[in-house]
Amino acid sequence: MFTLLILILILDSLVLATVVLLQAGKGGGLAAMGGGASTESFFGGRQATTILTKLSWWCGGIFLFISLVLSAMSARTGIPRSVLDGQIQTPTPIQLPLPANPSTGVLRDSTGN
Repeated sequence: MFTLLILILILDSLVLATVVLLQAGKGGGLAAMGGGASTESFFGGRQATTILTKLSWWCGGIFLFISLVLSAMSARTGIPRSVLDGQIQTPTPIQLPLPANPSTGVLRDSTGN
């Protein structure tokens, strides 16, 4: 289910990007707000809604909805785990060599010192 929703999200994002790029620019926007913009373009005016505008709204809404669903699904996966949990191994104890004569307790070199 999770993989299917991710696939739908990717397809929706490709359609959304294509639809947004196909739309004609309106000419106003942020650049026209500073000076010379009429009040009709500033407040939006009444514009004809095209199929590309409707499609971009629908694709954007679907994208947000599926993203929200995927976010909720991934939050329910369980307790947080570390990536290192499966890699940590218990250390093996190191065996030190015992001296040949345990009563002396002192190791001597070849010269006898």
